[in-house]
Amino acid sequence: MRLLGLANLAFTRLYHRVRVLTPPSLPKEGPAILVSNHTSGLDPLLLQSCCERAIIWMMAKEYYDIKPLGWVFRTVEAIPVERSGRDMAATRAALRALKEGRILGIFPEGKIELTREILPFQTGVALMAVKARVPVYPVYLDGTQRNKEMIPAVAIPRRATVRFGPAVEFDRSAMDRQALDAATEKFRNSVKDLQNAR
Repeated sequence: MRLLGLANLAFTRLYHRVRVLTPPSLPKEGPAILVSNHTSGLDPLLLQSCCERAIIWMMAKEYYDIKPLGWVFRTVEAIPVERSGRDMAATRAALRALKEGRILGIFPEGKIELTREILPFQTGVALMAVKARVPVYPVYLDGTQRNKEMIPAVAIPRRATVRFGPAVEFDRSAMDRQALDAATEKFRNSVKDLQNAR
């Protein structure tokens, strides 16, 4: 894991020239959720290079079928998610990771955004955050990797910028639809605020 981390740091900072405009404020220990907009298949590698702690990513299951990269995702314990609907096995795996004190990375839009508009967030993040009683931190990612498939995004040099934000304040006292929708909108707005930051 340490060797992969060092390789990823060199790969993303030197080859893809990632610039961190606002550094992460993730906790030094204990569980948390990191929520980000989704620009390309390269996103997990870019964001991990900016963080000292290992991030357990929830990602589309079909990425595991990409032979040059599948073994990397398995090694870093990424959680495969079926796009077809509610994947309870993935949700249980994510909650286990949080219970173990890990950082969980999620792209709540559920798919890669084709423009700079941040798509609606799915409420699963709010549900897990309330159930696990963990903080949620936003991050905004942008750059020339946008809209690229996994292999081209990884293979061709890109430039990216990253802004991290502080933990989002939200109501953890309820899990009804209205409360989850309100928390989800707060997460989305916190990422949008980072997008508009100067």
